[in-house]
Amino acid sequence: MLQHFSYVTAGESHGKGLVAIVEGMPAGTPIEADAIRRQLSRRQKGHGRGGRMKIERDAAEILAGVRLGEALGSPIAMLIPNRDWENWQTAMSVAPLPDASDEELRRVSLPRPGHADLVGLLKYGRSDARDILERSSARETAARVAAGALARALLTRFGISVGSHVVSLAGVEARRLEPDEYPDDIGTAADASPVRCLDSEAEKQMVAAIDTAKQKGDTAGGVFEVVARGVPVGLGSHVAADRRLDGRLAGALMSIQAMKGVEIGLGFDAARLPGSQVHDEIEADPTRRLSGGFRRRTNRAGGLEGGMTNGEPVTVRVAMKPLSTLMRPLRSVDLDSGQPAEAVRERSDVTAVPAAGIVGEAMVALVLADAMREKFGGDSLREMEANYESYVELLQRR
Repeated sequence: MLQHFSYVTAGESHGKGLVAIVEGMPAGTPIEADAIRRQLSRRQKGHGRGGRMKIERDAAEILAGVRLGEALGSPIAMLIPNRDWENWQTAMSVAPLPDASDEELRRVSLPRPGHADLVGLLKYGRSDARDILERSSARETAARVAAGALARALLTRFGISVGSHVVSLAGVEARRLEPDEYPDDIGTAADASPVRCLDSEAEKQMVAAIDTAKQKGDTAGGVFEVVARGVPVGLGSHVAADRRLDGRLAGALMSIQAMKGVEIGLGFDAARLPGSQVHDEIEADPTRRLSGGFRRRTNRAGGLEGGMTNGEPVTVRVAMKPLSTLMRPLRSVDLDSGQPAEAVRERSDVTAVPAAGIVGEAMVALVLADAMREKFGGDSLREMEANYESYVELLQRR
């Protein structure tokens, strides 16, 4: 039976808190609460964020699954309290409040175009969009980032790093970098920029474009890139559709709120070029221990061939649409009267693309951690590390 690394989240945007439960962490893996806090802090930054980021100071309390700084092999449970809940205790009450007014319950009858509001109301048979928007909010991604931080703790033991940077925002495109131009630590280098962009000239234009969108009461989308390095050859599989790693990565990244497209390697550009400019030539390189003594002269495939990692960096780009809550709302329909009206104004950001890159890192880390568990198994970290080293040695002897 294959071993897996999985997670589940619970919680609403203005509820008491968010919960993440992670299963599959091998016993003995070092767990640092401060490392989780750092990832949560990264998610809250970026030019164009809204008022919620001034309220919350996200930190995860580990409730179960860790003792004396090490995973026990049992499920790890974490709680991220919502500081703003103190202002929402009536509206988000668990107990029924039959005498509370619509204002006190903050009832929403004006669904926002582009949001889950109306579709969720119809699907779940509700009459208050608050029942939908609280869970569909991207606030949920704080729990994913916490779970991703645990995945990183495992990946780090095998020399795998995951970083991201913004390549397009509000219509401004950053210069495309060659592989040798990437900094050693992509995430940290990008964090130094207010929009997490590695192109300083594009950064200035992005900041200005965000400010312009804010003045207009509008929002802005963009594209971020996630790069995973140190990934061994052979994660994933070609033998079944649900085991192909490219599909699993795409599905995980598309599950993030507001994402509309995923590219791996050249992505859509590959469809416009001849094969001679798309595929990566192979050459022998005995120093490439993790790729079986081979290397690709380029990495147009983004580190994935046939649904499996090929030993090159895994590179994915994700497109995020502009946020659906506008300060100058679009037209909608009042669910009570059936009459045309402006959509509800919920507190929102002008853009969350820089922060979305952090969530993207978490999702890639979660998928890679699952693929590593699937490939190397082991109830304890020592057992998993032994299986990994045996595999790498076998690659060398082939």
